[in-house]
Amino acid sequence: MHELGLMTGVMSSVTEAARNAGAVRVTDITLSVGEMTEAIQDALEFAFEALSEGTMCEGAKLHINMVRPKSRCQECGAEYEHDRFHMTCAECGSPFTELIAGKEMQIDSIEVDLPD
Repeated sequence: MHELGLMTGVMSSVTEAARNAGAVRVTDITLSVGEMTEAIQDALEFAFEALSEGTMCEGAKLHINMVRPKSRCQECGAEYEHDRFHMTCAECGSPFTELIAGKEMQIDSIEVDLPD
């Protein structure tokens, strides 16, 4: 389950950013996760619940935006969404494509409580 490793990195970054901002707790985290990472949303949520226990992130709401794969054809220039297994160009059928979305793993935003 690589989701535990991914969420460990997210939690580390979120906690560091929150501490640097002088926060007392994290209330909201929004992530964008590409489907091509093969991360499973439920497993990410489970890992977050397990890892956040006893930390400044405990009780925070986790929002995960799953990003569909999108490619650009290197022959005709078409851009199109697809699933993880069918990356050939939807317009001309070329196998020469470049993945331009779907491998993201980024923290879009965090919300925190600051001391009074």
